Amino acid sequence: MDTDTLLVLLTISIPWLGGICVWLVGDRHPNIQHRLATVFALLGGIVSLSLLQYTQGQTVINIPLGGAFGDFTLVLDGLGAYLTIIAAVIGGLAVIFSNDYMKGENQLGRYYSLTFLFIGAMIGLVLSGSLLFVFLFWEITAFCSYALISFHNDDPKAVAGGIKALIITSIGGVGLLIGAIVVYAYLNSYQINDLLVGAESLPPSVLGLIAFGFLIAAAAKSAQVPFQTWLPDAMEAPTPISALIHAATMVNAGVYLLARFYPAFEAVPGWRMTVMLVGMLSALLAGIMAVVVYDLKRTLAYSTIAQLGVMVYAIGAGAILASQFHLLSHSVFKALLFLGAGAVIHAVGTRDMREMGGLGKQMPFVRVVFIIGAISLIGLPLTNGFVSKELILEAGLEHTPFLLFALVMFGAGLTALYSTRMVWMVFYGEPRGEKHAHDAPGAMRFSLALLAFGTMTTWLLIGPFSQFLANSLPPSYEIEVVKTWEVILKVISTPATWVALLVAFLGASLWFLRDRFAGFVASLQPLADFIRGGLGFEWINQQIIRITKGTAAAFRPTQTGLLSWNVFGIVGGLVILLVLIVWGV
Repeated sequence: MDTDTLLVLLTISIPWLGGICVWLVGDRHPNIQHRLATVFALLGGIVSLSLLQYTQGQTVINIPLGGAFGDFTLVLDGLGAYLTIIAAVIGGLAVIFSNDYMKGENQLGRYYSLTFLFIGAMIGLVLSGSLLFVFLFWEITAFCSYALISFHNDDPKAVAGGIKALIITSIGGVGLLIGAIVVYAYLNSYQINDLLVGAESLPPSVLGLIAFGFLIAAAAKSAQVPFQTWLPDAMEAPTPISALIHAATMVNAGVYLLARFYPAFEAVPGWRMTVMLVGMLSALLAGIMAVVVYDLKRTLAYSTIAQLGVMVYAIGAGAILASQFHLLSHSVFKALLFLGAGAVIHAVGTRDMREMGGLGKQMPFVRVVFIIGAISLIGLPLTNGFVSKELILEAGLEHTPFLLFALVMFGAGLTALYSTRMVWMVFYGEPRGEKHAHDAPGAMRFSLALLAFGTMTTWLLIGPFSQFLANSLPPSYEIEVVKTWEVILKVISTPATWVALLVAFLGASLWFLRDRFAGFVASLQPLADFIRGGLGFEWINQQIIRITKGTAAAFRPTQTGLLSWNVFGIVGGLVILLVLIVWGV
């Protein structure tokens, strides 16, 4: 077995093996479970990093399954490898953070096994060369997110949030499955490379159906308009899981899907403009909602929607390198922010920022690392968010309509406003509650320190990152190889950078001038309540959930509870699906 094949198999299997081992230890031995989870988290991260030297864009595993299932393939290229590292390393740090955060919790076996299953499924998703198996791993991540969001299953809000996430993201799964079946019907293959090469041979209407089906899948998975309301409700999960969903796994999948198939869909009429509009609207509306909420984790959730929107906008503009580098930057600083928020919540026992204030004196370490994450979220110099966000704004100015660019720039100002508001309400001012906080303990500090270091340094990787993608992706992705120092000089000398910094300064200043506008802000309270309610999108999503539950209730009598009949129904449905696929060919 070749080294690259072995490493890919280990990268996927180590998390899954870790989940099994922690489960088998049993909840009577929580200390052993924590230590075992840490070992597998570290091992998985180290093995994933070793993929860097073997990434050449080659198929490392090909298992012919025959018939309508095609081949199961795993492809090791730059796009899949760096997302694998994000899932394994950032996910591993979330697991290590859980040593302190989940101390004293019940059902640790369920918690860690689902977490490791989640990480392994995300790795399988980004490395899979077959659309059919992309869909399989896609659905596993949906199941894991549902189960972990509703981990505290005695909390009705947690259960409702998990069900909502499962239903909304499953809509995306339908779009992905339809696209995969249509690809197989016309190309007789599920292989991603076959679609990239053969896209021009497909009838325009068919290619358009696939392209927009995948866009729906990406929007639902990455919480973009109009599906964005599931992500804030997912904040009922334990905070390390929030970091896992927002930084390492779930929501990255939609952005990955758009970037992966961009060469096949860029010529589809209206597709790129729709992608840009979805991204711009998501960034703008999420920024507006983040300004008015008081829940610390929900503020970060809206910031995730906004940052993902910026990435989607960049993909529509054709800036694949910029979008993926910002995805890397975002994974680091957003994990830092969520785990920092977890340390705060763990210490004070509330997520309501109105009950915080002045915590910086009691939590100096958490304050420092959280501020590092916040200035990267804003996009200020010396952080990874500065370089990657400016690359996107530069591409937007050159390749998108000016109105879209201006609205995205306005969203950057909102980011500065709600980030400043968040930091100030949590760490500064007078204490607004009777909370006696403590600074982060050892395992939390380890994860936070590494993420803070990454936030301050990973911008130096833009040159090697561009080389890494260009060497392993087909020329159709048009990845330009750049040098780090040239990028920095270009960013500094670009007018868009200085405009963005000015907008960020103005946005942050609004928070400190808030008392001057107190009367005006009070008059907007009804509007703020409407914004907190989801700007009408929550109603749309609730209708989707209601229809789904109603349909499920209608089919409930078919579930007899008899295993033989259930198996018969599953096999019968599978046979019908396969007949339709073959008949479509």
